[in-house]
Amino acid sequence: MNNLQPIEIGRVNWIGLQALIRKECGRFLSVGMQTVLTPVISSLLFYAVFSLAFGGHGRSIGDVPYMTFLAPGLIMMAMIQNAFANTSSSLMVAKIQGNIVDILMPPLNAIELLTGLLIGGLMRGLLIGGLGSVALSYFAGFGLVHLWAVLFYAVTGCFALSLLGIIAGVWSEKFDHLATFTNFIIMPLTFLSGTFYAVSQLPGFWYNIALVNPFFFMIDGFRYGLIGQHEAPIFHGIIIMLIVNIGLFGVTWNMIRKGYKIKS
Repeated sequence: MNNLQPIEIGRVNWIGLQALIRKECGRFLSVGMQTVLTPVISSLLFYAVFSLAFGGHGRSIGDVPYMTFLAPGLIMMAMIQNAFANTSSSLMVAKIQGNIVDILMPPLNAIELLTGLLIGGLMRGLLIGGLGSVALSYFAGFGLVHLWAVLFYAVTGCFALSLLGIIAGVWSEKFDHLATFTNFIIMPLTFLSGTFYAVSQLPGFWYNIALVNPFFFMIDGFRYGLIGQHEAPIFHGIIIMLIVNIGLFGVTWNMIRKGYKIKS
């Protein structure tokens, strides 16, 4: 006689959700040298280039040494780019290899599926951010001025790019399509965000563009948390980040709920 009892799933499929989170985190941790250490090393190389080749140590932004000003932007840039890469590559590889059914068949609703993917991207971004902060603080000499700002902008920035990664992964049918997102959306917004400079130095038109760039508010708020300097009102940045995340979440949830390009 079989004594196995069926597992009852409540309002939330915690077992399935935990399994998906373990899968998403284990996917990038299994190749941690490539997915975690390489972005940290790349940030250090960027820092070295600006310091040695461009004479960064002889300049300042306001009262802050330029290299100290630069470090938070490099950390946030690495975090959000890898949060995007984690969710987008997870879906893209699953679609190319034909095993996306392993994600779609379990009894996970759209919110649970979205949450599992998001946490994977968030964990990768935060891990890289933590290691990058430790590594760059040794050279840049910054501390921790506002912990709440560091946590808020790190989490909302990684969430926003994880959501954008899901959108890109669902929409893309091949890696060329995914590269379109990276080359024409992620990279331009990153380099026009004040990562390497103060946006107040930009001429009028480009300054106005920067003020509607969510990436600018991510980096500006994160920089405020680490070194206490900011260019935009902090409350303004909080509102922008909440609106961006809510909007992206709504779009992403609707795509997954309808099975857009993943169930047909």
